[in-house]
Amino acid sequence: MNRVREAVTVIGLGSMGSALAAALLDQGHPTTVWNRTPGRADALLAKGATLAADPAQAVAASGLTIICVLDYDAMYGILGPAAAVLEGKTLVNLTSGSPEQAHEATAWAERHGAAYLDGAIMTTPPGVGSPGTMFLYSGEAALLEAHRPALAALGDPLHLGTDPGLASLHDVALLGLMWSTFTGWLHGTSVVTAQGTDATAFTRVALRWLTTVAGFMTTYAPQVDAGRYPGDDATIDVQIAAIDHLIHAAAARGVDNALPELLKATMLRARTAGHGSDSYASVVEVLKKPESAK
Repeated sequence: MNRVREAVTVIGLGSMGSALAAALLDQGHPTTVWNRTPGRADALLAKGATLAADPAQAVAASGLTIICVLDYDAMYGILGPAAAVLEGKTLVNLTSGSPEQAHEATAWAERHGAAYLDGAIMTTPPGVGSPGTMFLYSGEAALLEAHRPALAALGDPLHLGTDPGLASLHDVALLGLMWSTFTGWLHGTSVVTAQGTDATAFTRVALRWLTTVAGFMTTYAPQVDAGRYPGDDATIDVQIAAIDHLIHAAAARGVDNALPELLKATMLRARTAGHGSDSYASVVEVLKKPESAK
């Protein structure tokens, strides 16, 4: 017997919003859409979506509305005129923003009688709909569970806690990890390609190395939680000596050294703060309390 799929409204049909609506349609969810520019909906209408005439009609069409627009101001501008029909509805906001904005949006939704989940999409549009793609949510867990089948059509829904700002907070922290990793990989790629190795060959080795790095992170996380950093693997002093080799090799090959110089400066701050004989995890102390190293 076919299970009845929850009806969902998607507001905002940029590249990401269109991908969200398409994933819902692919999983058999009756999907109503709205966008300021109606032509953006044509491909979705061909897949079976229903186009609402305005935001109020869009919200009224479904118990669950997912909005993904440029920013929170755009969200308020769209949903403000539809506020009267939000009573009893669930609003899932996948618009990028700050934790503080998530708290404000939760209060705004509650004033209008709507249940609210704040979310973050940890992929680009082509990754929407993949079961392995993380979608982060914060707010009431029961609310996520009530709509889990629809939200799972978008990717793997991961509930982070009841604090509405947690999804946004994790989003920016994970993006920081991504950019740091990408830039480190690109710096290393620049060093080895200057010697004739191609990027594809280096990346095969780099990906294997990242599995080892992940093991270090697993080891260091409890140290950060405990605030104790036993230097029984490689101390800050050892790392400072090692990074000098990278800086020398890059400079000799004409590669920009802004990134490793920044990393070395941070390590030196940690040593100045008394962590020279501690593990690399102790760098967190000067990141959390930068004044302590001065």
